[in-house]
Amino acid sequence: QVHVTESGGDSVQAGGSLRLSCVASTFTYSVNCLGWFRQVPGKERERVADLLTTDGTAVYADSVKGRFTISQGDAENTVTLQMNSLKPDDTALYYCAAGFFLDGKCVPGYWGQGTQVTVSS
Repeated sequence: QVHVTESGGDSVQAGGSLRLSCVASTFTYSVNCLGWFRQVPGKERERVADLLTTDGTAVYADSVKGRFTISQGDAENTVTLQMNSLKPDDTALYYCAAGFFLDGKCVPGYWGQGTQVTVSS
């Protein structure tokens, strides 16, 4: 069992920055990536950014390209999401997931509880 924990959510004004962190308790043969997703009430969960931890391959949603950066922490099982130039539309509950990288994306297998990001105009 892989336990995933996120941290770093907060309330900021538009144009501000936040850094989210994610730690997976362990990596198994079925886990080689970490990804960030977000969800607002009444909408489907949206993929934000994925990181293949074996070689650092990063994939971003069009809505965050150029503003968000996903990077690996000191350990293979940690990632951060640096979010700059935040917009009110970025307001959501952000989830980190550990999974297996397939067809250019991280297919989640284990989810964290989420961390709230609120951006005010």
